[in-house]
Amino acid sequence: MTEDAFLAGLRKRLAPAHRRLVLGIGDDAAVFRPQPGRDLVFTTDMMHEDRHFLRGYPADAVGWKALARGLSDIAAMGARPEFTLLSLALGAWAKEKWVHRFYDGFLALAAAHGLPLAGGDLARAAHTSLDVVVAGSLPRGAAFRRDGARPGHRIYVSGLLGGGSLGLRQPRNRSARLRHLRPDPRVALGLALRKRALPTAMLDLSDGLSTDLRRLLLASGVTAHLDGEIPRFPGATEDDALHGGDDYELLFTVRADARVPASLAGLPLTWIGTIHAGNAGLCLRHGHPLPPRGWDHFVEHRTP
Repeated sequence: MTEDAFLAGLRKRLAPAHRRLVLGIGDDAAVFRPQPGRDLVFTTDMMHEDRHFLRGYPADAVGWKALARGLSDIAAMGARPEFTLLSLALGAWAKEKWVHRFYDGFLALAAAHGLPLAGGDLARAAHTSLDVVVAGSLPRGAAFRRDGARPGHRIYVSGLLGGGSLGLRQPRNRSARLRHLRPDPRVALGLALRKRALPTAMLDLSDGLSTDLRRLLLASGVTAHLDGEIPRFPGATEDDALHGGDDYELLFTVRADARVPASLAGLPLTWIGTIHAGNAGLCLRHGHPLPPRGWDHFVEHRTP
């Protein structure tokens, strides 16, 4: 398999360029024509062998999750995905079959969101790694940020937490393992929340509630009191839900007088606490400090 031959085959698998993607794979760069009055939002996520996935993982699940991580960031901004770029460096063990299966998963999720693969790069390396860029768009000035939480605002999460962590710890738990390997980015929910103009601040839960909430609190300069029940995935512990990560749900705040539905875009929305004035970044769980013990790339963790 040569690089040119592989790319030629890949182009045959891609849907024709659509919407505002004027030029996709096949040239030195992609061309995208944004609509007037809209902002573009961009995110990039890396995945590395032995850090984010193992060789024994299904290749299509690695491809799916590679894109899901970026789509989750776009969802947290309340944006609509527009196109994606993929750079893939393949270790010597990653043969042609593995690569095709990887693209099976990546392109399946892309197709589910009407998302064209506009370009990227392909190389060989000592270890398999990849970098995914996702671009989205939304009305000018409408992006949800982390710095809008204020005292009195209420804190909500979508879905059930802890499933990704449980699937890592207990790979024989099929439903939890599926949650770990094939997360469902909450793009539809992000768009629905923007339509209702509910969140005052928002981010996605990729590194664990305790860690991601602290990031929101630091950005907003506030404290949180978590006094509500944390909605848990069946079988997940409270530690899984608080610190486990890999949930890819949305965490957001709303004004005290906001009317939040019990569910939206097919997902339950659960009140878990309230924003208060105080030390920036401090979170109290039933009156006790909650340390940020979620995922941190610069702290040793169990291999995936």
